[in-house]
Amino acid sequence: MPQMAPLLWLNLFIFFCSSLMLFFILNYFLYPYTKTSPTPKSWGLKKLNWKW
Repeated sequence: MPQMAPLLWLNLFIFFCSSLMLFFILNYFLYPYTKTSPTPKSWGLKKLNWKW
């Protein structure tokens, strides 16, 4: 029924807004993955030369 179309779009808009807000909230509180150094701390003084 065409009379019900605005209610369908309203539900989709509410779902979109709630998922977007959830995405922003999670991005605010969860920090991205930080890469650790590939070498252990004990190897810090030893310099690796890959050129011969």
